[in-house]
Amino acid sequence: MFLLRTTSMLAVAKITAKGQTTIPQDVRAALQVGPGDLIAWEVGTDGTAIVRRVQPLDLDYLRAIEGTLSEWSSPADEEAYRDL
Repeated sequence: MFLLRTTSMLAVAKITAKGQTTIPQDVRAALQVGPGDLIAWEVGTDGTAIVRRVQPLDLDYLRAIEGTLSEWSSPADEEAYRDL
């Protein structure tokens, strides 16, 4: 048996003439965001929107591991995995 517990929060904010709004403090706390953090908006076809906190990419780390992946980029690998 699965028990699904959902909680919801309603917060209302006004949009300025420049299209800006203030994220209410309760919402910022729930999302664990603050000044300089990133958020992503996902808008559904039904007009609903989901806002999520986004973790910034660590580009230095990704560049460092990029060099370790070269062993998987041979022509034989391309041929073997082309149809996946």
